[in-house]
Amino acid sequence: MALNSRPALSSTCKALRQCRVSAQPAVQRLAQPARPLSTSAAARSFEDAEAADLQERPRWSYTPERMKGPGFSINVVKNPSRTVWTNNEDPAKLDAVYNRLLGPKGEKMLPDEIKWLAITHKSFDQGRRGFNTRLAYFGRLIIALETTRTVMVTKNPFEGPATPDRYGREPFQHRSLANVDKLGERHPRDVASKEKLTKLAMDIGLTDVVRWKPRMPENLENSGLTVVLNSALFAIVGAISLQHGAEVAQQVVREKILRRLGA
Repeated sequence: MALNSRPALSSTCKALRQCRVSAQPAVQRLAQPARPLSTSAAARSFEDAEAADLQERPRWSYTPERMKGPGFSINVVKNPSRTVWTNNEDPAKLDAVYNRLLGPKGEKMLPDEIKWLAITHKSFDQGRRGFNTRLAYFGRLIIALETTRTVMVTKNPFEGPATPDRYGREPFQHRSLANVDKLGERHPRDVASKEKLTKLAMDIGLTDVVRWKPRMPENLENSGLTVVLNSALFAIVGAISLQHGAEVAQQVVREKILRRLGA
């Protein structure tokens, strides 16, 4: 019954108000950070300079900062000497290769970023700067199609007079099928073989500018040099097709690649 009296109720409300007032400074102290962030002009200028430096550097020349690891690798290297390998970083040297392949001013057919991407294998820098796998697949299809067309429109040197049938039968003839038989005598894979394309790539100096990491630097052939050079040639054709269209890419294949292969 004492709790229901007016003095007891007023004293209780007064105690609650005192608790609420005393708790507010503690809440304010907890809300404040233990160490305020620095917003000094020196810190902001350093961040701005770093961002400006990243914007000035071309994308192909560095590994993106957020794709870098903690600075160590979990792979156990059996032979440390095989980790030593240097790739070309000179744009003038790369432009010279494009000029030898595509002719004068050939380096201007593609943007700088695409020129580097087309000759970059996925083994380079763990693929963190992009690689040419998709461009190579597209370019390989273009070269296969144009090689097939070349075989079909070229006169067959083994073609001779038709042998008369002993029963007097005449085979079906149609102008759309007149050149198909040539593919039985000369296959496109023989015209643009991996060996011929590799020799062409070496002749124009593509070996010195292609970016990759061989498994065995002392034995490039067994490390996959043939595949890497073929992929680079295919990727260049694929990039030209995407940049300038199929007609230009087909002309490049006929005049700059197949003609050098003796097609």
